[in-house]
Amino acid sequence: MEQTIIKHKENFKVSGLTEREVVSLKASGKVNNSTTKSSRSYYQILKENLFTFINVVFLTISLSMFFLERYGDSLIVVIVIFGGVLVNIYQEIWTKKKLDKIALLNRFLVSVIRDGNEKKIKPNEIVLGDIMIVQPGDQFVVDGIIVGEGTIEVDESFLTGESEPIAKMAGDTVYSGSFCISGTAYYKVTQVGINTFASQIMKGAKTWNQVLTPLQREINLVIRIFFLIASFLWLLTGISYFSRFHTLQEIVQRSAVIAGLVPAGLLLAITLSYGLSAVKMAKNNVLIQQANAVESLSNIDILCLDKTGTITTNQLNLETIYPLNTNSEKLSHLLGIYAASTTAGNKTIEAIASVFPEERLKPIASVPFSSSRCWSAIAFDDKTAGINGVYVLGAPFALASFLSLSSSEQDYITKATKQGLRVLLFAYSPDVNSFLGKEPQLPSNLVLQAILGFSEELRPGVANTLAEFIQAGIEIKIISGDNPLTVATLAKQAGLQSSLKIISGQELALMDDAQLASAASEYNIFGRINPQQKASLVQSLRQQGHYVAMIGDGVNDVLSLKQANLAIALFSGSSATRGVADIILLKNSLAALPEAFKEGQRVRQSIQDIMKLFMVRTFCVTLLIFATAIVMDSFPLENKQSALVTLIGVGFPTMFLPLWAKPSKLNRDSLVRSILHFVLPATLTLTIVSLFVYLLYLVIATINSPVSLEFAEFD
Repeated sequence: MEQTIIKHKENFKVSGLTEREVVSLKASGKVNNSTTKSSRSYYQILKENLFTFINVVFLTISLSMFFLERYGDSLIVVIVIFGGVLVNIYQEIWTKKKLDKIALLNRFLVSVIRDGNEKKIKPNEIVLGDIMIVQPGDQFVVDGIIVGEGTIEVDESFLTGESEPIAKMAGDTVYSGSFCISGTAYYKVTQVGINTFASQIMKGAKTWNQVLTPLQREINLVIRIFFLIASFLWLLTGISYFSRFHTLQEIVQRSAVIAGLVPAGLLLAITLSYGLSAVKMAKNNVLIQQANAVESLSNIDILCLDKTGTITTNQLNLETIYPLNTNSEKLSHLLGIYAASTTAGNKTIEAIASVFPEERLKPIASVPFSSSRCWSAIAFDDKTAGINGVYVLGAPFALASFLSLSSSEQDYITKATKQGLRVLLFAYSPDVNSFLGKEPQLPSNLVLQAILGFSEELRPGVANTLAEFIQAGIEIKIISGDNPLTVATLAKQAGLQSSLKIISGQELALMDDAQLASAASEYNIFGRINPQQKASLVQSLRQQGHYVAMIGDGVNDVLSLKQANLAIALFSGSSATRGVADIILLKNSLAALPEAFKEGQRVRQSIQDIMKLFMVRTFCVTLLIFATAIVMDSFPLENKQSALVTLIGVGFPTMFLPLWAKPSKLNRDSLVRSILHFVLPATLTLTIVSLFVYLLYLVIATINSPVSLEFAEFD
């Protein structure tokens, strides 16, 4: 990727709007009143629960019975079917309120300049003309124009589908929905609310986009099969109306019973299970952004993690400095000026600035850091301060072709990386002209000034969390942009002691697709990986049939999070990362995940138990219909009897199964195949017993009334 050179202008001073101007703009309606929904709307909940094909069928049958003066049957249908629907609507609305409240309490803030001071506000408090601040990882929530000297790289893939970063500088337009990859800048708000670019292209789009889990896909298949069975029986019933002279009332009665074979209550029970688990997880500081995310977590067999900010705290400390070709005093001065003058603020720069505080100098050009380049650079020409030339800070592998390292320097770097330190090189060149050329590039004659070592600290509870996942049979893979040896050292500290197989991004770059797929499966420590490679690894694992969860916190994780079956983000991460996540860890602790995993197992088990009941009931009633038709050419159930059987057999139990279910290990076989060993024997046994009772009643009725049978439906 070509580097983005920033040519700096005069110092830009911003004061932003005054509070009086903000109040006036809000009063005139020029405020960002477009809100992001954290869950489905009330209208969506009502629509999805009420206006379903099955409910329309039941309503039609109920009305038909009412007009045929079968008021009792009509009332039973309404109470049993629509009563369950109303209960589910209540549960979903209750869940929505809980999730909305959590989202409100944890609403992400944005930075704005007002009255000359930086302050944090909610996105819906932004007004037209505000001066916003954007840093790496920040998402643009409104449209604007870059102002001042800052220049940034922006990812507009959410809007255009193109993942290549785009350089933005003074006068360029930025759009809501995109996010900053590198650099820091100010931008003036030009569009708010529904007038933003993202809002315009989202008009008419479906706001609640849910990716189905394997369990949900199989359930949908089962419901379609049940519906085909019911449709076949409806067809036979319709034919019998013309061929056997059944009354319309009898046809409606039979159609109502057949309609009950389609398990409308199954979807309601599943939705209730998801809602209850989401609320339960919220109490454990896990925010569920996709309703099925907890159940999805229980399907994973590979867990991919970023290193920095995920298994380690998002904090760096400058531990070691190895001066070269300069004295310590001058080196400290240069490092401090570099950290104070760069516009690309990050944790590395913060660590340097905290040790060597200096006044900012005006650079003539700079290239911000990005995870694709793995270096940043600043050019100075300050005769007063006596500082001129190009200063570069980057990873050893990224600067290897621009300078030469002695064997002792290489040994020092190797030793530091094996100790788990993040190693960066600080280099200098007096050749500013090549850096400012038409196609800017680093000078080839860089002189090494120092080798810096930064330490990272593991997040509390990481070792226990990873151990629990390993015990559950889940494979752990750590994918990072850092040196593979550093990553491996930290992995060992996190408890991954055995079978560490290490590979670097440089090695992956030389592989074809087949070799990449093999490496993705074989290795578990990946170092010097760029964002595109990280996404390719996750995608390759999915193509091999694995169910992959990805945990990340930075902009460089966004592509891989979007490729994973399940995306998990830390609350402290970038807003872009949180935006694509299915699950957000509000306390930034991985320790909450094992409990969420067990909750997902429990939810899946409860759904499987519910499925067993519905399948047994449907198959049993279907067999009874055919069996009684063969034995005496009759129909086994009236609608009110079918409704009561449904209420007692599956209605009441499904209300409590989500509460009683226990976590169980994932069976990789299909859902239908895994529960048939219960469904088939139960169906046959229940059908035989029911048919025996039916025939016994037939014999008794025949003895008591040999001439005419009360229950016979025709002569």
